Amino acid sequence: MEAQAQGLLEAEPLQGRDEDAVASADFSSMLSEEEKQELKAELVQLEDEITTLRQVLSAKERHLVEIKQKLGMNLMNELKQNFSKSWHDMQTTTAYKKTHETLSHAGQKATAAFSNVGTAISKKFGDMRNSPTFKSFEERVETTVTSLKTKVGGTNHSGGSFEEVLSSTAHASAQSSASGPRRAEEELQC
Repeated sequence: MEAQAQGLLEAEPLQGRDEDAVASADFSSMLSEEEKQELKAELVQLEDEITTLRQVLSAKERHLVEIKQKLGMNLMNELKQNFSKSWHDMQTTTAYKKTHETLSHAGQKATAAFSNVGTAISKKFGDMRNSPTFKSFEERVETTVTSLKTKVGGTNHSGGSFEEVLSSTAHASAQSSASGPRRAEEELQC
């Protein structure tokens, strides 16, 4: 019996087919004429109250719009404020804080890794420059440049930078062009 009473006293709202069953049921035959009149009066009163509440709500919404206009508030400002508040609320969540910490930590590790790679590459270049193969290559280039300077530019044996060698070679080439092809051939035979 308790289960039956429980079923009758369910606090759940009517849904779907329950509403259809209630809508199709005719309870008017179960009510006395006096109860029908009371329910009709109550129905009229509820409809009037709903209409009044809608009117009051509409008036309050108009008043709200007027106040916002006087304060210079518009839809865009409200959206900005709502966005700022939502962004702030999101930043204060635990999930955001954990994600931020994780990404920050990952960024620090990546920075350290790139720094280590750069250091390793610099060390390798330094080791390569000090290797016997590179030294041999460097000596050959110096010998070739000195030889070219001697043949093209005369007896000037002072070292000099690569740019100086190029400049003197260009100068010598210009001089040999000015004095004719014979002069250049004579210098090369010496």
